[in-house]
Amino acid sequence: MFRSKTAAAVVCLFAFTLGLAPDTANADAKLSDSVAEAQDGAKSKKLGLGPYLKSLLTASQPRAEVKPITATFSKNWLDNQPAASGGEQWRCLSEALYFEARGETVKGQFAVAEVILNRVESARFPDSVCSVINQGTGRRYQCQFTYTCDGRDEVIAEPGAFRRVAKVARAAIDGVGVDLTDGATYYHTNAVRPSWSRRFQETARIGVHVFYRPGIRTASSE
Repeated sequence: MFRSKTAAAVVCLFAFTLGLAPDTANADAKLSDSVAEAQDGAKSKKLGLGPYLKSLLTASQPRAEVKPITATFSKNWLDNQPAASGGEQWRCLSEALYFEARGETVKGQFAVAEVILNRVESARFPDSVCSVINQGTGRRYQCQFTYTCDGRDEVIAEPGAFRRVAKVARAAIDGVGVDLTDGATYYHTNAVRPSWSRRFQETARIGVHVFYRPGIRTASSE
């Protein structure tokens, strides 16, 4: 499931955008995969630059233009948010939250959204929301998100629930919230314990989901 990605094109883009000298860009292009993975947040994406680069590029913008929003992860907070809208990536995330987490708490929905966005930021996975969600689709029960390959029609039968998760998707893409899952890129419900979970480090338990990231398990995570 894991794959490596070349960093050369990304580094060249960073060099052009940030004004780095060519020799600096060439040196960065030779970083090992492990270093590249540790700096996943600085990777260029179809959704935009990672948060680190985005912060550099927007540092010169007047602070007065920024209106920080803090989520309280409550139904009341969510109900008071405006109706959500967006493009293809927002729609993919909204659908994933509907089929994967519409019965979860608001905090639990944000946590699932965070895992998907963490995958977009990771060099181990595809680099857009839709690509992450549809990875493996077409092979029955071989996909990353079961609803995309279980053979059932993807019907949104609860429009009210969809409107709510769509707000979560919009807020998550916009950067609202905190690091709920400590960098998790995997999760499963607490009703099962898949074999892959033994290879990863548990990072959080939120609602009915358990969250993991690659790494060496410790005694405290057993």
